[in-house]
Amino acid sequence: MDYSTESLKKHYQWKGKIEVICRAPISSRDDLSLAYTPGVAAPCLEIQKDPSKSFELTRRANLVAVITDGSAVLGLGDIGAEAGMPVMEGKCALFKAFADVDAIPLCIKSKSVDEIVNTISLISGSFGGINLEDISAPRCFEIEKRLKEICDIPVFHDDQHGTAIVVCAALINAAKVAQKQLKDMTVVINGAGSAGIAIGKMILSLGIKNLIMCDKFGILYVGNENMNPAQSQMAEITNKFNLKGTLADAMKGADAFVGVSAPNVVNSEMIASMSEKPILFPMANPVPEIMPQDALEAGAFIVGTGRSDFPNQINNVLAFPGIFRGALDARASDINESMKLAAAKAIAEYTPEAELSQTNIIASPLDKNVAFAVAKAVKEAAIKSGVSRLK
Repeated sequence: MDYSTESLKKHYQWKGKIEVICRAPISSRDDLSLAYTPGVAAPCLEIQKDPSKSFELTRRANLVAVITDGSAVLGLGDIGAEAGMPVMEGKCALFKAFADVDAIPLCIKSKSVDEIVNTISLISGSFGGINLEDISAPRCFEIEKRLKEICDIPVFHDDQHGTAIVVCAALINAAKVAQKQLKDMTVVINGAGSAGIAIGKMILSLGIKNLIMCDKFGILYVGNENMNPAQSQMAEITNKFNLKGTLADAMKGADAFVGVSAPNVVNSEMIASMSEKPILFPMANPVPEIMPQDALEAGAFIVGTGRSDFPNQINNVLAFPGIFRGALDARASDINESMKLAAAKAIAEYTPEAELSQTNIIASPLDKNVAFAVAKAVKEAAIKSGVSRLK
């Protein structure tokens, strides 16, 4: 199928992928009086006395805002707020289909960090959670950081943390299949933007001791003048031998490669230089850093990509619906590191060890039961870590 042509046709037919459904009956005078005036004054006054009642008396407890500025949309780049709407609607559709979470797409016509933060903060009282999407780095780091400081609901940048969670789940299981210990592995990440940095931080939390990060200028190391502030921070906690050079230099002897960068930047010689049973996750879309068949022919033991037409699809839809479902069910004030790690482990454990193989290291993105396994783990982690507001 020509997905681009068919998708455009469908979008003209659908005229939007989501809609609002009325939960209250409106078919009589009594119905109108209960759902609207005069009866609606009673819940309004309850919320005035106790704003937390908004989670019980409105749809807020199941409502997430999916927000972008259109600056880094799905591999298309800075295409503008309105042009990002089809992706935001798609995200909202996935929230509903996989975890019964209601989601509203919002596109902000500004590139100003201050304006974006202020806008989201002012509307946050309408929602139970905020999912930031397709905002370019390094602004996305500052936007999320500031919102987490001022909002009393979870703020989650899926391009960063959703990607990191699914990559870590896949890496946990790939290591089992390859009979490697995470603590002994050397992992190389190519791409040090929002996704790459989040993946790097979470990989370290798995106990991996040697992580080497690369960007288009080569290896990140302390003193590299090409780095932005976020990359400089990562250089301080990675690359323990202070290696310098190119991606090819970084991959020599490495156990695993994670790509969130550009097409065709990995070649057969690089893979041949890696350790035994190398694990490769070339996830650039639509063209990965190396095509899976080429990687396998060069000696890769396990290959996972972001594409649905190859085995081991590493897809964010395994993470974000269940994460928000769990956070909402816990009435969490935050999605913290404990909750993210719980989500990664739940995704990994969803596939029984007896079923793990070189071509089956992670569940299918279409398996809707994954979200509820993730939600359960995330809710428990929220309660244990003290961010749940359940009484």
